[in-house]
Amino acid sequence: MTPGTLFLVAVLGLMALVLVYLYRVLEGPTVFDRILGLSGFGTKTTIVLLLAGAMYERLDMFVDLALAYALLSFVGSLAAARYFERGGQHR
Repeated sequence: MTPGTLFLVAVLGLMALVLVYLYRVLEGPTVFDRILGLSGFGTKTTIVLLLAGAMYERLDMFVDLALAYALLSFVGSLAAARYFERGGQHR
């Protein structure tokens, strides 16, 4: 199995996991389940970005993109959790 094929299989497997998190974001019974799904979605997307960088042999550029995406995902999840914890409106 070539390294390109191995990376492609890994990315497709992670994208399948991203779909599971996307289902959790859309159908979560509570807001906190949706926030957890969003956090997992961000983590898996960061890993997919890093694998794509390794596959295209441009890891230096993709590491910057992955770090920025991970930071934004973390801050967004944290802000949403704090908002709803303090009594924001939710279902």
